[in-house]
Amino acid sequence: MSLLFKNHFHLARDYIRHHRSRSILTCIGIAVGVASIILILSLMGSISNLIKSEIKTESSNLIVVRPSNSKPLTDSIIEELISTSSYTKSNLSLNDVDIISAIQNVQSVAPVAISVASLKGAGSLDSAPVLATTPDFQALENLTLEAGVFLNNSNSENTGVIGHDLATRLFGTLAPIGQTVSLFGENVLIVGVLTEQNLPMNFNNIDLDSALIVNTTFFTRHNISLQIQQINIKVAESYSIGATAENIKDKLLETKHGENNFSVLYGDQITHPAGSLLSTITGILSLVAGISLIVGGIGVMNIMLVSVAERSHEIGVRKAVGASNQNILLEFLLESLILCFIGGIMGLALGYTLAFFVSLVTPFAPFISPEIVGITFLTTFIVGIFFGLYPALKAARKSPIFSLQTYH
Repeated sequence: MSLLFKNHFHLARDYIRHHRSRSILTCIGIAVGVASIILILSLMGSISNLIKSEIKTESSNLIVVRPSNSKPLTDSIIEELISTSSYTKSNLSLNDVDIISAIQNVQSVAPVAISVASLKGAGSLDSAPVLATTPDFQALENLTLEAGVFLNNSNSENTGVIGHDLATRLFGTLAPIGQTVSLFGENVLIVGVLTEQNLPMNFNNIDLDSALIVNTTFFTRHNISLQIQQINIKVAESYSIGATAENIKDKLLETKHGENNFSVLYGDQITHPAGSLLSTITGILSLVAGISLIVGGIGVMNIMLVSVAERSHEIGVRKAVGASNQNILLEFLLESLILCFIGGIMGLALGYTLAFFVSLVTPFAPFISPEIVGITFLTTFIVGIFFGLYPALKAARKSPIFSLQTYH
C-alpha cells in the first residue's frame, strides 16, 4: 500500500513539474489567501502578546475595574463598533476610587479617564488624547520621565505631563518644561515629559506617547464631565490578590446598591478594554482573507479539471491495465494536495515577510506560533481535499472505453 501511495505521489509530482508555469500560478492563488490569514493572525497575536507582556511587566499584583453591562455580547460589540469610544459607557466615579483606596491590602489606586480635546501650544492640534488621573498612576505604570516631574500633591491643579511624541508635535522639542498648553480654555503648565513608551496598544487603551496627562481635579474644578473608563489598583500582597478583588467587588456592589455594572479583573483576565471588538475585527478580516483563499481553491479546481481532460487517454490506459477507481481518485487528490501544500508554504513565507515589513513601521513584531503554522497547513489540506475532490471523482468515474476513444 505504501509503495502504491509513493507511486501515485511521484506521478502527481511529475505532472506538476511538467506543467510548471500554470502550477506556480495556481499555487500563487492559494499563497495570497494563506498570506492574508497569516498576516492578520500574526498582527493580532502580536497585539495580544504586547498587552500581556506589558501587564506582566507592570506587576503580578495589578487589579483593574472596568464598567460593564448586561447586554448580550452581540449588542455590546455593535455598540463598540458604532461608538466613538472603545469603552462601555462608564458608571465608575471618583467616589469608587476613594472606596477602593480604603480597602485592606490596596497599596495605590489610579483612575483612568480619557477624553479627546483640542490643544494649543507653540503649535496646535484639533484633537489629542487627554488622560485625567492621579499621582499614583506613575507608580502603577512604572513610568519614567525624560525630564521634569510627574503629577504630585504639591503641583498646581493646572499642571500636566506630556507624552514624548505630543511634545514634539506641539512644541517641536522634547524639552517643553515651563511652557503652557491651552486645554478647555485654561492654560496647563507642562512640568514633565514622559520617556518614549512605544506602546500604542495597551490595557489602558491610550497611547501615552501622544497624550497629555492632567490631574482629575483639573476636570472637576472646571466642571468638565469626568468619565472614568478604568480604575487601576496595585495590591501590597500579591498572594491575596484574589481575595482583594472579591473584597473590592463586594464593596462596590454595596455602594451601588447591588447593581453589578462593573467588572473586577486581574491576572490573565486583564486585556485590552475593547477585546471583544478586536476579536470581532480579527474574525471579519480572516473571513475576508478566507474569501481570497476560496478563490485560490477555485483556481485549483479549474486546473485539476483541465488536467483530467488532458489525461483522459492516460486514465483509460491505466484502467485498462487494472487501475481501480480508488487509484485514479488518490492520484488526482494527491496532485491537488501538493498544489495546495506548495501554495501554503509560499503563503506562510509571504505572510511572515509582510508581517516583518509591517513590524519595521509599527511596534508589532511578527508573532510566530505552532497554532498559526498548524492552522495554515490544516487550511491548505481542507482546501486541497474540498476543491480537488470533484475533479478526482470525475477522473475516477471515467469510462476506460470512452477515455481511450478520446485519444487523438
